[in-house]
Amino acid sequence: MLFRRFLLFTVCLALLAVPIARSADAGSMSVQVRRSQVRTAPSFMARIVAILNYGDRVDIVSSRGSWSRVFVPDGAVKGWVHTSALTKKKIILKAGASDVGKNATSDELALAGKGFNKKVEGEFRTKNRNLDYTWVDRMEKIKVSNSGIRKFLKEGAVSPKGGVQ
Repeated sequence: MLFRRFLLFTVCLALLAVPIARSADAGSMSVQVRRSQVRTAPSFMARIVAILNYGDRVDIVSSRGSWSRVFVPDGAVKGWVHTSALTKKKIILKAGASDVGKNATSDELALAGKGFNKKVEGEFRTKNRNLDYTWVDRMEKIKVSNSGIRKFLKEGAVSPKGGVQ
């Protein structure tokens, strides 16, 4: 009788551990944009607690809508990242003997970071000489603080999806 109880307990414990092990294994992702902000809540208006760079690895703790709660393996960062900034692919940035074929070029990194580098931008401008970049250049220099965004939203009575935190 005691052996049956022990066996039943062991089987139940093993069945409970399988989903936990599976979710921990499937939850590792890489940052696929040049820079991604880790926030205190699943909202673009939440306070930024850290910046992740292209290729950084994170463990997914949970998800809420289009946001993922992440944990950086070194334990220094916990918070929310928009899922569009993540990929299940493991991104390798350093060349090693077996990884040489997997490395990204400077152009690929710029595109993966959803932006241009000087070389790519120069080539684009050369191919499109008839375009006027004056206003694009001016807009790139505009910086709006989070407090400025919050003020704008409050004055306009706008509530972003996910709320303001």
